[in-house]
Amino acid sequence: MSEPVPFPSLETASYRLRRIVAADMPAIFSGLSDPRVTEYYGISYDTLESTQAQMDYYELVWQTGIGIWWGICSKENPDQLIGSCGLHEWEQEHHCAETGFWISPEYWGKAVMRECLAVMFAHCFGHLGLHRLQAMVEPENIPSWRLLEKMGFRLEGVLRECEYKHGRYVDLKCYSMLATEF
Repeated sequence: MSEPVPFPSLETASYRLRRIVAADMPAIFSGLSDPRVTEYYGISYDTLESTQAQMDYYELVWQTGIGIWWGICSKENPDQLIGSCGLHEWEQEHHCAETGFWISPEYWGKAVMRECLAVMFAHCFGHLGLHRLQAMVEPENIPSWRLLEKMGFRLEGVLRECEYKHGRYVDLKCYSMLATEF
C-alpha cells in the first residue's frame, strides 16, 4: 500500500499557504459569513456549525484528488488564517482545474492575494503538472478580475446568466491561463 501524498505547504516572502485544519473553522466562518467577502463568492454561512460543511469540502477535495485548498496566514502568525486559495474541478486526466480565492477585508488592497496566487500558480503549473487553469468571476467583481488580468489570465468570454444567485441569474466571466503563458 502506498503512502499518502503529503499536503504541500507553500511560502512567499511574507505568507504561508498551509493545510486548513479544524482550528481554522472560526476564521473560515468569519470570512465566509462576511457579506463583503461573499457578495461575489458562491458560498456563505450563517452559523459556525454550518461552516463544518466547508471544512469537510476542503478535506474531501484533497483526499479524492479533485482539488486542493490552502489556508493563507502571515509568517509571523501562522495559526491565524486570513483567507484561502485553491483549486477545484481538478481534472487530472486533462491537466486542468478551476481556481478560486477569498481574503478577509482588512487585507484587501495590500497585494496579499497577488503574492499568494503567484506561488500557488507556480506550484500548480510546475509540481502538479497543470496545463490550464481557469477562473469564473462575476463581472461586478472588478477587483478579482483585474487581479487575474494583472497576473496574465485572459478573458475567454462571458457565460450569460449561467448561475442562479440571490434570486436572480448572473453572468460569469471566464478567464484562463495556460502553463505556456505563466
